[in-house]
Amino acid sequence: MSEAKPKLWFTIVVYVFLLAWLIISIMPFLWTLATSFKEVVDAFAVPPKFIFTPTTEAYELLWGRERFPEYLLNSAIVAVSTVVISISIGCLAGYGLARYSGMSGFVILIAALLFRSLPRMAFALPYFIIGQWVGLYDTKLLLVLVLVTVNQPFTIWMLRSFFMEIPKELEEAAMVDGCSRLGAFVRVIMPLMGPGIITAGIFSLLLAYNEYLLAAMVTATQSRTLPVVIAQFGVSEDLQAWTITAAAGVSVAIPIVIVVLLAQKYVVRGLTFGAVKG
Repeated sequence: MSEAKPKLWFTIVVYVFLLAWLIISIMPFLWTLATSFKEVVDAFAVPPKFIFTPTTEAYELLWGRERFPEYLLNSAIVAVSTVVISISIGCLAGYGLARYSGMSGFVILIAALLFRSLPRMAFALPYFIIGQWVGLYDTKLLLVLVLVTVNQPFTIWMLRSFFMEIPKELEEAAMVDGCSRLGAFVRVIMPLMGPGIITAGIFSLLLAYNEYLLAAMVTATQSRTLPVVIAQFGVSEDLQAWTITAAAGVSVAIPIVIVVLLAQKYVVRGLTFGAVKG
């Protein structure tokens, strides 16, 4: 009994700490959610009002006056295109680097890691100038290419780690049975990579969907995405922009929350993919 009590108290302390951390983590979102349903006078009330009459005025203005659906579509197109291209390239590169252990493969991996570690500002101005030169400035194509370039090293490293966990004997057996290297990759390896691809895709989606600096630098008006637009709401002198910004923040978060909840079990499987055995 004496040993059980310390364990019980330790468990209680851990759960209390985790509950407190959960509350601290979700408090900003809950505050933004509440602000999006407030009147302007309630949003600026001091002390803050926790009991108020909810209104959907901010959402009506956001979706009707501020061209929000257009910017939401821009974000969706850019994010999905970035994920598709990044995963396509990342699967081929990750597989090649996982199966090739030579010095050149090691150099490529280190170069990719160094490239990924550079700050966003190191890429912003060059991509802006290149976009002006080639006539792609303020297009979704340029933004997709920029995001793929910046996020590709992360995708390659993640997918390579998943490919490393798949035994080589599987594809070797398929090649003995008559498959080519490409055939073994498509028919044997890729079906096993489902959890890994979904995991890498979710992280790539988050990186592309939430990118602000590069999107602000290579777009002007036609191809702006939601993070850039929401930042512009915040500098408006109109007091109504405060509640509109909160409504935009909630509207931006909801699609990502839904995607993560739907793909949660696949993400967990992908993160524990090391359980694969030959």
